[in-house]
Amino acid sequence: MQLIKLNATDSTNAYLKTLLGSKGLDDFTVVVAEEQLNGRGQMGTVWESQKGKNLTFSVLKKFQSFCIADKFLLNCCASLAIYRVLEQQRVPDLSIKWPNDILSGNSKICGILIENIVVGDKIQMCVIGIGLNVNQSDFGQLQQASSLKLILGKVFDLNEILQLTLKALKIVFTDLEQGESSTIIKAYEQLLFRKDKPSTFEDRNNDKQFMGFIRGVSVGGKLSIELEDNIVREYDLKELRLLY
Repeated sequence: MQLIKLNATDSTNAYLKTLLGSKGLDDFTVVVAEEQLNGRGQMGTVWESQKGKNLTFSVLKKFQSFCIADKFLLNCCASLAIYRVLEQQRVPDLSIKWPNDILSGNSKICGILIENIVVGDKIQMCVIGIGLNVNQSDFGQLQQASSLKLILGKVFDLNEILQLTLKALKIVFTDLEQGESSTIIKAYEQLLFRKDKPSTFEDRNNDKQFMGFIRGVSVGGKLSIELEDNIVREYDLKELRLLY
């Protein structure tokens, strides 16, 4: 495994993808930056992080043969790996907010952005970008953001958390490559934020709110929500926002 450490970069995902274009890289090549100047999240959001306080890194994962139809499994793997590391640190009330934010209570402590390199109908490799709030204490106007330090009241060794996360990622991706897809999906579903609880959602298509129960995810990664009269409907990320 090659570990590339940077003082600063616009985006570790972008840096790693640029390296791919210039030279061959080994599986599980990692780019980690003390400061990410233009970090990105899901749906074009910005990931803000204070220099030297948190983990902002990207991991390259290569595949022999991985169907693009199964791409949501990559989100499940990354989410489960981080969840398990934080569970080891005894972070309380952990859950995965669909599709791949990690929460403690109602507070977001980790975000993931996965970008795939596709050839035909196969994912040749993916770049897994992870932003984990570790030692940051002030998040300004971001009221729903928190960190390991704020939650547990102590300072963490960034390199130790990084190594634990990389180890966890390798374990879960090994499970995936050994055919444990259904087990991974089931484990992910059990950890979903507000699963089986009455929740309020906003339909992004018409800005209307509605009530429902999160029941799980489809094979393609859509969120399965039970509505009135026991009707179950599936939504993708562009269609839905969870309001709690």
